[in-house]
Amino acid sequence: MERVVAAISLGCYRRTSHSFNNFSMTLLLTGFPRFADVERNPSEQIVSALDGSVIGGAEVVGRVLPVSAERMPDAVRAAIAETEPTLTLLLGVAPGRPGLSIERTAVNLFDFPAPDNDGAQPVDLPIEAGAPVAYFATLPLRRIVEAWEAAGIPGYVSDTAGLYLCNAAMYTALHAAAAGGPPAGFLHLPSLPEEVAGQPAPQPSMPLATQIEGVRIALETSLAALVA
Repeated sequence: MERVVAAISLGCYRRTSHSFNNFSMTLLLTGFPRFADVERNPSEQIVSALDGSVIGGAEVVGRVLPVSAERMPDAVRAAIAETEPTLTLLLGVAPGRPGLSIERTAVNLFDFPAPDNDGAQPVDLPIEAGAPVAYFATLPLRRIVEAWEAAGIPGYVSDTAGLYLCNAAMYTALHAAAAGGPPAGFLHLPSLPEEVAGQPAPQPSMPLATQIEGVRIALETSLAALVA
């Protein structure tokens, strides 16, 4: 039977020998570089901007993932194992979206509409063989959207992370969460204004500074819910 799994509830993940009051907390933040027609990927720029910063008393550790069906899942698993984060927030760009979108669900499927940066284009293949068909995000999605609204930043809960590498990264992180890893979620970003400038009918965009603030709010809100 196909299974849809809520990987882990906020508040249930704990490092084995510590409490939240006596260990150094880490927030794993990942993004992607340029790919296909995307010359400026805001996720990469946000990871660079926030790497090493402190949010809610926790240090942000940034990682840029390869745009590769073959290499990306191992990169996600390695980043989680290396940093032992309190939570994981993965970022990616979704050209055409009008605001920040926090994803609800990741499905166990590679079905690429275009090749990755290695030239591979898997179709109808599982990300994790024999694993559940889908996972629900384990970050406080509604609270994040409410915090964006309070800050005047457009955002919403999205029901699809697509079937490209953003979905695969989210699924891989949530599969790790189901095995006792940290809570995780995925945040899709609009294009940058300079990316769409010059298009005959420019797609929606959002300034980098606003996107950085939205990601910071998402991390802060998720951490606050986790340690409450």
